[in-house]
Amino acid sequence: MRYLMPTAALLLATSSVGVLANDSVTAAISDSKNWAIQTGDYANQRYSALDQINKDNVKNLQVAWTFSTGVLRGHEGSPLVIGNMMYVHAPFPNTVYALDLDQDGKIVWKYEPQQDPTVIGVMCCDTVNRGLSYADGMVFLSQADTTVVALDAKSGEVKWSVKNGDPSKGETATATTLPFKDKLLVSISGGEFGVQGHVTAYNIKDGSMAWRAYSVGPDDQLLFDPEKTTVLGKPVGKDSSIASWEGDQWKIGGGTTWGWYSYDPELNLIYYGSGNPSTWNPSQRPGDNKWSMTIFARDADTGVAKWVYQMTPHDEWDFDGVNEMILADQKIDGKDRKTLVHFDRNGLGYTLDRETGELLVAQKYDPAVNWTTGVDMDPNSPTYGRPSVVAQYSTQQNGEDVNTTGVCPAALGTKDQQPAAFSPKTGLFYVPTNHVCMDYEPFRVSYTAGQPYVGATLSMFPAPDSHGGMGNFIAWDATKGEIKWSLPEQFSVWSGALATAGDIVFYGTLEGYLKAVDSETGEELYKFKTPSGIIGNVMTYEHGGKQYIGILSGVGGWAGIGLAAGLTNPNEGLGAVGGYSALSDYTALGGQLTVFALPN
Repeated sequence: MRYLMPTAALLLATSSVGVLANDSVTAAISDSKNWAIQTGDYANQRYSALDQINKDNVKNLQVAWTFSTGVLRGHEGSPLVIGNMMYVHAPFPNTVYALDLDQDGKIVWKYEPQQDPTVIGVMCCDTVNRGLSYADGMVFLSQADTTVVALDAKSGEVKWSVKNGDPSKGETATATTLPFKDKLLVSISGGEFGVQGHVTAYNIKDGSMAWRAYSVGPDDQLLFDPEKTTVLGKPVGKDSSIASWEGDQWKIGGGTTWGWYSYDPELNLIYYGSGNPSTWNPSQRPGDNKWSMTIFARDADTGVAKWVYQMTPHDEWDFDGVNEMILADQKIDGKDRKTLVHFDRNGLGYTLDRETGELLVAQKYDPAVNWTTGVDMDPNSPTYGRPSVVAQYSTQQNGEDVNTTGVCPAALGTKDQQPAAFSPKTGLFYVPTNHVCMDYEPFRVSYTAGQPYVGATLSMFPAPDSHGGMGNFIAWDATKGEIKWSLPEQFSVWSGALATAGDIVFYGTLEGYLKAVDSETGEELYKFKTPSGIIGNVMTYEHGGKQYIGILSGVGGWAGIGLAAGLTNPNEGLGAVGGYSALSDYTALGGQLTVFALPN
């Protein structure tokens, strides 16, 4: 059965503010039969109003049909469904399929990019791609080599293409794109190669550039107004970024933008996070290294930043800040707030006022986090908003060529890119997490364009004195910063979650299980093992009066890079190979879409 979208999500995404958003996208999102955007909606809630599959009957789920992508390595993101058409993507070489659901998934068209395979060598952590977007009768793909293509949704014809970066410098692309109004927002990857991160808005009609905003650099490149762009309510001031770097280090300073985007049409603001500063050796880049590790709120029309908040100044552990920003309307301390909720790699769950950037909550969402004692929440303090660093786990204080041991979380964070979900029915956020710690030894490294610019050796392992596994799936109250329940997992939960009006939450595991749990209690209601480990995001749609659940399986990503790339040295894969070596006992490479439904 199909229901109207909840009021909070509706206000964020649909008709009441549709004049401010892309009409084709908002129309597609407002019909819950579709899965029209990777994040579920503009608010990134990953919530579906479909409830034909519910907590009482989910135990009866069966495989309805499957589809092989024909590609191995890590399958992140999810398919899109617009009407009777499904659009499926794959990792490099980024093949795209259009499937007709009215004809048993018949392949209507197939797009096979011709890319130079040498780009694989400059992709940090597997050849993943986080999926397609749709607007105005076109399907958009950001290819590994940074080529952005607009494909006719009916025929697959290339309508336009544009090059967003230069792989010879280490610039690549792994993220989805975000269509909003008459523009398409596009990211860049390559923080481990010393690139200067940016987001770019292209005009949907013809692919011409509308604006580009860098993460680090002078104000004119950042699109900052030093008097009007604020941080924690105060103007950032002139050249706030370059003043926090030594010399010209900012030019190779990282701050890439390979995560997810959110959009509030009512406020006309785009939200996203920037990644780690380059290099991973903090001694080579004194200062706060602004604005890496930062939440940005930008005007959708001009790209000018309204407010910023840096979560991990002078990052010493590679805690990228690119994870999704989830928009929700919540009551905090008795006051209605337009909030932004962010689960950072650094292990802290943040709740901010998305209109002003005011910091409301900052708490650990894994008790194992030990590099900080917490964030200074006193607005009158000179360190307001900064995390307090524990000296024992400071790679900066311990110095170069010193192995800092037992840091929690590991560099892949308490959560990596795998997106959480929010249920307006429960008011809870459902978060796939990593329960992993590391040893971290920084060393001096020289910059050469197109070559790795890392400067650290890592090893990873499960959090000690815990359940012995490497992951948890948790329910989080973002108004208080509290875990409501937690489900231990043997490996990191690298799959994006899905919450539904059926009072269930879905997620996948690295061993390959699709799981369904009760949204109130966390009780496991269903599980099914797919052919390969799951790092994709669960999605749902309705076709022919029937609700379906879809998931891409295909082990890989940073956690599965050992399997995906055939690596065996424990320190390879930036430390992940040794940490996840047991994964090969449970799953193998694959590339498959599995679709589930209730029996007729």
